Amino acid sequence: MEDNNVAALGSNLTELRDRLLRVLCVMLIATLSMIPFSQDIYSLVAGPLLKYLPEGGHMIATEVTSTFMAPLKLVLYAAFALSMPVILFQLWAFISPSLYQSKKNIGIPLLFLSVVLFYLGIAFSFYVVFPLVFSFFSGATPAGVTYTPDISLYLSTILKLFLAFGLTFEIPIATVLIIMSGMATRKSLSQKRPYIIVGCFAIGMLLTPPDIMSQALLAIPMIMLFELGLLLSLFIKTKHFD
Repeated sequence: MEDNNVAALGSNLTELRDRLLRVLCVMLIATLSMIPFSQDIYSLVAGPLLKYLPEGGHMIATEVTSTFMAPLKLVLYAAFALSMPVILFQLWAFISPSLYQSKKNIGIPLLFLSVVLFYLGIAFSFYVVFPLVFSFFSGATPAGVTYTPDISLYLSTILKLFLAFGLTFEIPIATVLIIMSGMATRKSLSQKRPYIIVGCFAIGMLLTPPDIMSQALLAIPMIMLFELGLLLSLFIKTKHFD
Protein backbone atom coordinates (compact mmCIF):
# COMPACT_ATOMS: atom_id res chain seq x y z
CA MET A 1 0.00 0.00 0.00
CA GLU A 2 2.77 2.42 0.94
CA ASP A 3 4.61 1.63 -2.30
CA ASN A 4 1.45 2.40 -4.26
CA ASN A 5 1.07 5.74 -2.50
CA VAL A 6 4.68 6.65 -3.23
CA ALA A 7 4.26 5.65 -6.88
CA ALA A 8 1.06 7.71 -7.17
CA LEU A 9 2.76 10.72 -5.58
CA GLY A 10 5.70 10.39 -7.96
CA SER A 11 3.36 10.18 -10.93
CA ASN A 12 1.46 13.28 -9.80
CA LEU A 13 4.67 15.25 -9.32
CA THR A 14 5.90 14.23 -12.76
CA GLU A 15 2.62 15.30 -14.34
CA LEU A 16 2.73 18.61 -12.45
CA ARG A 17 6.28 19.23 -13.66
CA ASP A 18 5.30 18.50 -17.26
CA ARG A 19 2.32 20.85 -17.11
CA LEU A 20 4.41 23.62 -15.54
CA LEU A 21 6.96 23.22 -18.32
CA ARG A 22 4.21 23.57 -20.92
CA VAL A 23 3.01 26.77 -19.27
CA LEU A 24 6.56 28.15 -19.17
CA CYS A 25 7.09 27.30 -22.83
CA VAL A 26 3.89 29.07 -23.85
CA MET A 27 4.83 32.12 -21.77
CA LEU A 28 8.32 32.15 -23.29
CA ILE A 29 6.92 32.03 -26.81
CA ALA A 30 4.43 34.80 -25.99
CA THR A 31 7.17 36.94 -24.44
CA LEU A 32 9.56 36.54 -27.38
CA SER A 33 6.80 37.29 -29.88
CA MET A 34 5.86 40.55 -28.12
CA ILE A 35 9.33 41.94 -27.34
CA PRO A 36 9.60 43.69 -30.75
CA PHE A 37 6.36 45.51 -29.90
CA SER A 38 7.27 46.42 -26.30
CA GLN A 39 7.31 50.17 -26.97
CA ASP A 40 3.95 50.00 -28.75
CA ILE A 41 2.44 48.03 -25.87
CA TYR A 42 3.79 50.54 -23.38
CA SER A 43 2.40 53.47 -25.39
CA LEU A 44 -1.01 51.79 -25.38
CA VAL A 45 -0.97 51.19 -21.62
CA ALA A 46 0.39 54.67 -20.88
CA GLY A 47 -2.46 56.26 -22.83
CA PRO A 48 -4.96 56.53 -19.93
CA LEU A 49 -2.47 58.59 -17.91
CA LEU A 50 -1.02 60.71 -20.73
CA LYS A 51 -4.54 61.77 -21.65
CA TYR A 52 -4.98 63.52 -18.29
CA LEU A 53 -1.54 65.11 -17.96
CA PRO A 54 -1.41 68.90 -18.30
CA GLU A 55 -0.83 70.26 -21.80
CA GLY A 56 2.73 69.50 -22.77
CA GLY A 57 3.08 67.16 -19.81
CA HIS A 58 5.02 63.92 -19.95
CA MET A 59 6.31 61.11 -17.79
CA ILE A 60 9.87 60.85 -16.55
CA ALA A 61 12.42 58.09 -15.97
CA THR A 62 14.33 58.47 -12.71
CA GLU A 63 16.41 55.30 -13.09
CA VAL A 64 19.04 54.59 -15.73
CA THR A 65 17.40 51.33 -16.86
CA SER A 66 13.77 52.46 -16.63
CA THR A 67 13.33 53.19 -20.33
CA PHE A 68 14.28 49.58 -21.15
CA MET A 69 13.10 47.63 -18.11
CA ALA A 70 9.65 49.22 -17.79
CA PRO A 71 8.43 48.15 -21.28
CA LEU A 72 10.08 44.73 -20.83
CA LYS A 73 8.31 44.22 -17.51
CA LEU A 74 5.04 45.09 -19.21
CA VAL A 75 5.74 42.53 -21.95
CA LEU A 76 6.28 39.83 -19.30
CA TYR A 77 2.95 40.66 -17.72
CA ALA A 78 1.25 40.76 -21.12
CA ALA A 79 2.69 37.30 -21.85
CA PHE A 80 1.27 36.03 -18.56
CA ALA A 81 -2.15 37.50 -19.37
CA LEU A 82 -2.08 36.10 -22.91
CA SER A 83 -1.13 32.67 -21.54
CA MET A 84 -3.93 32.61 -18.98
CA PRO A 85 -6.18 30.22 -20.99
CA VAL A 86 -3.30 27.74 -21.17
CA ILE A 87 -2.50 28.17 -17.47
CA LEU A 88 -6.10 27.54 -16.43
CA PHE A 89 -6.48 24.62 -18.82
CA GLN A 90 -3.33 22.94 -17.48
CA LEU A 91 -4.57 23.47 -13.93
CA TRP A 92 -7.93 21.95 -14.81
CA ALA A 93 -6.33 19.01 -16.62
CA PHE A 94 -4.21 18.32 -13.54
CA ILE A 95 -7.07 18.23 -11.04
CA SER A 96 -9.90 16.86 -13.21
CA PRO A 97 -8.95 13.14 -12.96
CA SER A 98 -9.71 13.23 -9.24
CA LEU A 99 -13.22 14.66 -9.74
CA TYR A 100 -16.53 12.85 -10.13
CA GLN A 101 -18.04 12.83 -13.62
CA SER A 102 -20.80 15.28 -12.62
CA LYS A 103 -18.17 17.81 -11.56
CA LYS A 104 -16.13 17.21 -14.71
CA ASN A 105 -19.18 18.07 -16.80
CA ILE A 106 -19.41 21.52 -15.24
CA GLY A 107 -15.64 22.04 -15.22
CA ILE A 108 -15.25 23.07 -18.88
CA PRO A 109 -17.94 25.81 -18.68
CA LEU A 110 -16.32 27.07 -15.46
CA LEU A 111 -12.91 27.05 -17.15
CA PHE A 112 -14.24 29.07 -20.08
CA LEU A 113 -16.01 31.48 -17.74
CA SER A 114 -12.88 31.95 -15.62
CA VAL A 115 -10.88 32.99 -18.71
CA VAL A 116 -13.59 35.42 -19.78
CA LEU A 117 -13.83 36.92 -16.28
CA PHE A 118 -10.06 37.37 -16.05
CA TYR A 119 -9.99 39.38 -19.27
CA LEU A 120 -13.12 41.29 -18.27
CA GLY A 121 -11.35 42.30 -15.06
CA ILE A 122 -8.39 43.66 -17.01
CA ALA A 123 -10.69 45.47 -19.46
CA PHE A 124 -12.71 46.95 -16.59
CA SER A 125 -9.57 48.32 -14.95
CA PHE A 126 -8.28 49.77 -18.23
CA TYR A 127 -11.47 51.34 -19.58
CA VAL A 128 -13.30 52.27 -16.36
CA VAL A 129 -10.91 52.45 -13.41
CA PHE A 130 -7.87 54.04 -15.03
CA PRO A 131 -9.67 57.08 -16.53
CA LEU A 132 -11.43 57.81 -13.22
CA VAL A 133 -8.35 57.34 -11.04
CA PHE A 134 -5.88 59.23 -13.26
CA SER A 135 -8.25 62.12 -13.91
CA PHE A 136 -8.71 62.40 -10.14
CA PHE A 137 -4.97 62.40 -9.40
CA SER A 138 -4.23 64.82 -12.22
CA GLY A 139 -6.97 67.19 -11.10
CA ALA A 140 -5.81 67.03 -7.47
CA THR A 141 -2.33 68.40 -8.26
CA PRO A 142 -1.62 71.40 -5.98
CA ALA A 143 -0.80 74.76 -7.50
CA GLY A 144 2.88 75.16 -8.29
CA VAL A 145 3.44 71.40 -8.59
CA THR A 146 4.24 69.78 -11.93
CA TYR A 147 2.55 66.41 -12.34
CA THR A 148 5.19 64.23 -14.05
CA PRO A 149 4.81 60.59 -12.95
CA ASP A 150 7.74 58.19 -13.13
CA ILE A 151 7.25 55.48 -15.75
CA SER A 152 8.45 52.66 -13.49
CA LEU A 153 6.15 53.64 -10.63
CA TYR A 154 3.28 54.13 -13.05
CA LEU A 155 3.86 50.69 -14.51
CA SER A 156 3.99 49.10 -11.05
CA THR A 157 0.68 50.74 -10.20
CA ILE A 158 -1.17 49.66 -13.33
CA LEU A 159 0.20 46.11 -13.22
CA LYS A 160 -0.95 45.86 -9.63
CA LEU A 161 -4.41 47.05 -10.67
CA PHE A 162 -4.51 44.74 -13.70
CA LEU A 163 -3.67 41.75 -11.54
CA ALA A 164 -6.01 42.81 -8.74
CA PHE A 165 -9.01 43.22 -11.05
CA GLY A 166 -8.15 40.18 -13.16
CA LEU A 167 -8.02 37.93 -10.11
CA THR A 168 -10.94 39.46 -8.21
CA PHE A 169 -13.16 38.95 -11.24
CA GLU A 170 -12.61 35.24 -10.57
CA ILE A 171 -14.69 35.52 -7.38
CA PRO A 172 -17.79 33.88 -8.93
CA ILE A 173 -15.69 30.85 -9.91
CA ALA A 174 -14.09 30.68 -6.47
CA THR A 175 -17.51 30.90 -4.82
CA VAL A 176 -18.89 28.08 -6.96
CA LEU A 177 -15.84 25.89 -6.30
CA ILE A 178 -16.05 26.44 -2.55
CA ILE A 179 -19.68 25.32 -2.57
CA MET A 180 -19.00 22.41 -4.92
CA SER A 181 -16.16 21.17 -2.70
CA GLY A 182 -18.38 21.20 0.39
CA MET A 183 -16.18 23.70 2.24
CA ALA A 184 -19.26 25.90 2.67
CA THR A 185 -22.88 26.01 1.61
CA ARG A 186 -24.71 28.72 -0.27
CA LYS A 187 -26.74 29.46 2.86
CA SER A 188 -23.68 29.79 5.11
CA LEU A 189 -21.97 32.13 2.64
CA SER A 190 -25.13 34.22 2.39
CA GLN A 191 -25.24 34.54 6.15
CA LYS A 192 -21.64 35.79 6.14
CA ARG A 193 -22.45 38.52 3.62
CA PRO A 194 -21.79 41.46 6.04
CA TYR A 195 -18.32 40.10 6.83
CA ILE A 196 -17.60 39.49 3.16
CA ILE A 197 -18.56 43.08 2.30
CA VAL A 198 -16.16 44.39 4.95
CA GLY A 199 -13.51 42.00 3.66
CA CYS A 200 -13.97 43.26 0.10
CA PHE A 201 -13.32 46.83 1.18
CA ALA A 202 -10.31 45.70 3.21
CA ILE A 203 -8.89 43.90 0.16
CA GLY A 204 -9.62 46.96 -1.97
CA MET A 205 -7.64 49.06 0.50
CA LEU A 206 -4.66 46.68 0.33
CA LEU A 207 -4.57 46.14 -3.44
CA THR A 208 -5.21 49.62 -4.78
CA PRO A 209 -3.57 53.04 -4.46
CA PRO A 210 -4.39 54.82 -1.18
CA ASP A 211 -7.50 56.67 -2.34
CA ILE A 212 -11.15 55.96 -1.65
CA MET A 213 -12.12 55.96 -5.31
CA SER A 214 -9.76 53.14 -6.29
CA GLN A 215 -10.75 51.11 -3.24
CA ALA A 216 -14.46 51.47 -3.98
CA LEU A 217 -13.96 50.66 -7.68
CA LEU A 218 -12.44 47.33 -6.65
CA ALA A 219 -14.59 46.53 -3.62
CA ILE A 220 -18.00 47.15 -5.21
CA PRO A 221 -17.39 44.84 -8.21
CA MET A 222 -16.06 42.20 -5.78
CA ILE A 223 -19.33 42.31 -3.84
CA MET A 224 -21.39 42.10 -7.04
CA LEU A 225 -19.26 39.20 -8.30
CA PHE A 226 -19.73 37.37 -5.01
CA GLU A 227 -23.50 37.67 -5.46
CA LEU A 228 -23.11 36.39 -9.02
CA GLY A 229 -21.20 33.41 -7.67
CA LEU A 230 -24.05 32.62 -5.29
CA LEU A 231 -26.53 32.72 -8.16
CA LEU A 232 -24.36 30.48 -10.34
CA SER A 233 -23.88 27.99 -7.51
CA LEU A 234 -27.65 27.73 -7.07
CA PHE A 235 -28.12 26.88 -10.74
CA ILE A 236 -25.20 24.46 -10.86
CA LYS A 237 -26.22 22.64 -7.71
CA THR A 238 -29.81 22.29 -8.87
CA LYS A 239 -28.82 21.00 -12.27
CA HIS A 240 -25.91 18.74 -11.47
CA PHE A 241 -25.83 17.73 -7.84
CA ASP A 242 -29.38 17.33 -6.53
